[in-house]
Amino acid sequence: MITTNYLVIGSGIAGLTFSVKMAEKFSNKKIVIITKTSEDESNTKYAQGGVAIVLNDEKDSFKKHIQDTLIAGDGLCNKEVVEMVIKEGPKRFKELIVWGANFDLDTSGNFDLGKEGGHSEYRVAHHKDVTGAEIERALLARAHKLKNITILPHHFAIDLVTNHHLIDKNPKENVCYGAYIFNQKTETIFTIKADSTLLASGGIGRVYGHTTNPVIATGDGVAMAYRAKAKIKDMEFIQFHPTALYEPEGESSFLISEAVRGFGAYLRNKKGNRFMLDYDDRAELASRDIVSQSIDNELKKTGDTHVFLDCTHLDINTFKKHFPNIYQKCKENHIAIETDWIPVVPASHYLCGGIEVNMDGKTSVNNLFACGECTRTGLHGANRLASNSLLEALVYAHNIFKYLSTHDCEAIEIDIPNWNDDGTSIAKEHVLIQHNLRQLQALMRDYVGIVRSNNRLKKAIKHLDLIYNEIEDFYKKSKITTPLCELRNMINVAHLIISQSINRKENKGGYYNIDNNQN
Repeated sequence: MITTNYLVIGSGIAGLTFSVKMAEKFSNKKIVIITKTSEDESNTKYAQGGVAIVLNDEKDSFKKHIQDTLIAGDGLCNKEVVEMVIKEGPKRFKELIVWGANFDLDTSGNFDLGKEGGHSEYRVAHHKDVTGAEIERALLARAHKLKNITILPHHFAIDLVTNHHLIDKNPKENVCYGAYIFNQKTETIFTIKADSTLLASGGIGRVYGHTTNPVIATGDGVAMAYRAKAKIKDMEFIQFHPTALYEPEGESSFLISEAVRGFGAYLRNKKGNRFMLDYDDRAELASRDIVSQSIDNELKKTGDTHVFLDCTHLDINTFKKHFPNIYQKCKENHIAIETDWIPVVPASHYLCGGIEVNMDGKTSVNNLFACGECTRTGLHGANRLASNSLLEALVYAHNIFKYLSTHDCEAIEIDIPNWNDDGTSIAKEHVLIQHNLRQLQALMRDYVGIVRSNNRLKKAIKHLDLIYNEIEDFYKKSKITTPLCELRNMINVAHLIISQSINRKENKGGYYNIDNNQN
């Protein structure tokens, strides 16, 4: 068993920001960060766009950013949260710069701010088209300088330790005492006991298979919190990024940033029609839900597998400077953007709901906090405004740090039983995991995608029950493996998405059910 003051599950912007702040202020406190692959692998690393913040007071204002966020959220944002996050944003952004993160400047030495879908002004600070990777680099460099931070890569959190694991249970309140951890290299399971635990575990994109997220995005934090009886809300609001590079054989899809449309690219169908003009006055700069639904409608009408992003009219030298990563990826796929249109298709991108937290990042389980994409803060409402996610993670990591600085949890003096896998054996039928994973992903894409219906959702629940029962039986008999635990987590997440979709009777933001439209 390892005992620590703070256990952080996840090594992206949310987990690292909290850890750095806490370690720098309290040199006597120990922070343990666990992450299931290498320390720099996270959803943060793949964030291309940037951080949406108000820096230019002459043209922009907090009021405009707040209004854009509320419009994108389609009436379901918590206005108090929106105001807090946007007004705190510039302070938290400046801390990133102090910590060594670099952002692009214009010829005058000012921040070269981009404009993305749903934004009324240029306010997205970026580092070319690899902003998340630059932030991740700076935060890890900072964390490595702090002796009271321990990072454990290739460690997988199986479950949170709560009252139901204890021999002497406390019936009055639900408390998190840490987590059971699987060391993937030694294939051993141990316990980390923590005064406070922070879930900063990222998104759920792999539930859909076709996703802009990395393969690690299997909803582990949401699933663990759900099994720990934490409140989970707004899981029906999955944001599909409108423009992922279409690769027929690919599962994870390469993201063609929102900023490319902000830069002036056009969406065209196979016939060359610039179809977004038929759906919204803002055309390509409409919010992501509208663009995704419009593309989905075009594909359903034509039976095509993808549409195109046309950059051929743009200044290619400037494009290469702004988007070198995208340019190179297209080149590798034999797409010369000077002359060729880029084939694109919507892909699962971002979870707007998740573990419900208050403005201090507290969940409904005592001593359990959550931050970043795995949470439902009230900022995004029914649809996230582009580049508000890194902003949210920075602000909430700070809020949790601030809260724990003055409300430190007492050291927990309890006995936690060791992980019990008596009666299990090493599984020989790994084909069951892969088969059920493919079934689950196809089920979610076909029945619970961009456009849903009551009939498909009801069928999805029935199909999911079959997968759930087969995998739970397999789980009870088998030694722990990461693919098995990930699949189990994705099944929990799928259940939450489907059940909360069924309960939503009104179309809002990123949620669209054809039957609600008829009510």
